[in-house]
Amino acid sequence: MSAESIPLIDVLRQTVWAGPLTAEQMARVEADVIERFVPAGGYVCRKGEPVEHWIGLLDGLVKMSCVSSQGKTITFTGVLGGGWFGEGSLLKTSARQYDVIALRDTRLAFMPRATFHELLDNSIHFNRFVLSLMNERLGMFISLVEYDRMLDTDARLARCLAALFNPHLNPGIDWKLRISQEEIGYLCNASRQRVNRALQVLEKAGLVQAEYGGITVLNLEGLRQFQN
Repeated sequence: MSAESIPLIDVLRQTVWAGPLTAEQMARVEADVIERFVPAGGYVCRKGEPVEHWIGLLDGLVKMSCVSSQGKTITFTGVLGGGWFGEGSLLKTSARQYDVIALRDTRLAFMPRATFHELLDNSIHFNRFVLSLMNERLGMFISLVEYDRMLDTDARLARCLAALFNPHLNPGIDWKLRISQEEIGYLCNASRQRVNRALQVLEKAGLVQAEYGGITVLNLEGLRQFQN
């Protein structure tokens, strides 16, 4: 059964954080979480909006980004099916600090703020899961800032791909990543033509195998360390 056809309740029950919840807590989740669909190119949420939900990708691909005061688009990361985001924003009362845009047709789950905080307050497992998620995301953002300033496009693209292979942020990701060169370009702020040249460099280095409709990662640690 494809991810697009699995009922919302079944997807929620299969998430890493749901397993140790009590029956009462899980019933609350199933009653409160709603499903939404956002077509490719659409906004999941916008910078400046109030933050009212913790958001999970049931299927699809989104990017988190913002536009600087100089008009430059800054992409922070991509999130694939199985990933959840927005926990840090829910712990604050300020407006959202970034846009989230669907790069392909995307199916989403929205958990209300009140439900999220109830789980955070009453489930030690859920609390630890969220702390782990925030820690992983912080480490990723620090590394993104470093390589955006110091590395060329080939190396930035290598690190961008490697960042997707985080089991906490994108659980269940497969070594054969279903992603187009255009989508990679959106994630690392490069043209499709430049992405194609960079992938050729990474292929020659034995790190990836590019094929129609996707990329197979052959050496993840090599991607993380790659420099021209």
